[in-house]
Amino acid sequence: MSSSTVAEARPKTEETAYRRARFANLPGGAFIEGKWQSAELTLEVRDPEDGVLLGRVCTSTSQDVERAIAHIDRHLQADEWPLRARRQALETAVLLLGEQAERFANIIAAESSKTINEAEREVRRCIETLRLSAAASEELTGETLGFEDSMAGAGKIGWYSRKPVGIVAAITPFNDPLNLVAHKLGPAIIGGNGVVLKPSTRTPLTGLAFVQLLLEAGVPSGRIAAIVTGPGVSEALVTNERVDLISFTGGPATAERIAAAAGAKKILSELGGNNATVVCADADAEAAADAIVAGAFGVAGQNCLSVQRVYVHISLFDQVLERVTTGTKALKTGPKLDRGTDVGPLISEAEAKRVELWVEEAKAAGATVHAGGQRRNAYYEPTVLTDVPSECRVIREEVFGPVVSILPFIEVQDAVYAANNTEYGLQAGVFTQSIDLALAIAEKLHVGAVVINETSDVRIDSMPFGGFKKSGVGREGVRHAVREMTEPKNTIINLTGAGSRWQQLGGLPGRTTP
Repeated sequence: MSSSTVAEARPKTEETAYRRARFANLPGGAFIEGKWQSAELTLEVRDPEDGVLLGRVCTSTSQDVERAIAHIDRHLQADEWPLRARRQALETAVLLLGEQAERFANIIAAESSKTINEAEREVRRCIETLRLSAAASEELTGETLGFEDSMAGAGKIGWYSRKPVGIVAAITPFNDPLNLVAHKLGPAIIGGNGVVLKPSTRTPLTGLAFVQLLLEAGVPSGRIAAIVTGPGVSEALVTNERVDLISFTGGPATAERIAAAAGAKKILSELGGNNATVVCADADAEAAADAIVAGAFGVAGQNCLSVQRVYVHISLFDQVLERVTTGTKALKTGPKLDRGTDVGPLISEAEAKRVELWVEEAKAAGATVHAGGQRRNAYYEPTVLTDVPSECRVIREEVFGPVVSILPFIEVQDAVYAANNTEYGLQAGVFTQSIDLALAIAEKLHVGAVVINETSDVRIDSMPFGGFKKSGVGREGVRHAVREMTEPKNTIINLTGAGSRWQQLGGLPGRTTP
């Protein structure tokens, strides 16, 4: 990557929009007790591309967390917020986000790794997530209880409905700073919960602006809070006895610390992946190669569904490798607001250096670099590797960067074994023209989703999303998250005296009982 590519001047009109989005109409640095906080704005938020200061957010305290949770708890107990009003607020949020789509896309592109094209796609997905959240009100209806089919049910009728768990702690990452927030807040709100958002310290401005939008849409200020950072804040949030559920997206190590600290709480966690794609001997090699390039390098590879390992039948290996290498070299790495840019910077120079270290380790162990392999500041070129030993971190762990390894296989069962040989189990892709082979492989892959004739990089916001092993606990996906964030509550009526009362009334004329 040349220095001229990185330093390329932004078009003037987009530069103006970019600067305007950085500082205009952003809310305060935290939202506590129904008010935006403007004191202690000490955490700087900077553009990872050029280090420009975008804004400052609050450094909060554990006491602030307690105040925020207590405020929500009081409102949950005292104030009714009926389902129809919750649905209407989310429907209004859909309209507002549509109207403010450009503003949100520019905020996302400013503080994250996303190009403007990727940021605009995230806004469109968030609109869909909000729409699905409003429609998920149907999940709360429940059903009647089958007392007639039980000896213990004689003389009883009843039903169950779904009720909110209470207060949800929503902890979100930097790589999808809007839609992953919506995947937690939307289901929590339609389910009738209160929610405390803790967005990533690297991309907090998007989450805070989203909270502002929800308030404008009609979400009561007593139902929501947002706190970004501060000494003891995370521990205070996950250990608070009034927090009933923790929804976390991030890494396994952090999830383990949360679980250890939280104790007996319901925890939903999406913890990333080390995703494999298997290209069988009868696959369309060109389609597979193009999909691998598209699936490996989005958001500079900082995507839990990113393609990391590709197992290609030896008969197609050279063809797939050549096309993946050519397609990777054709990608443009550069300024996020340039519409021609395919790959922006990583979220920080430190992360780019980590990816660089892992690739250098692989090279020292015998790996061959076919494209990329170079870093400049926070940028790391999209990189294609072969001959990577299985013990290397780029194979064993989640890279979370723009690196893909292409590896040959002879027998399908060996490819499936290698794909499963990881602590993660989020998603996988399979390319084959045989439906029988596709289904046989899908049955053996130990992952949360198998995508046929596509890579792992596919998510529909309505599907149950999550994985096996260290890829998480529970499932997101709006309807499924609503079920996780609510509990069934039975109502039972004892009709034991109904028979004698019937006799007192003398029955009804007409039919007689034999």
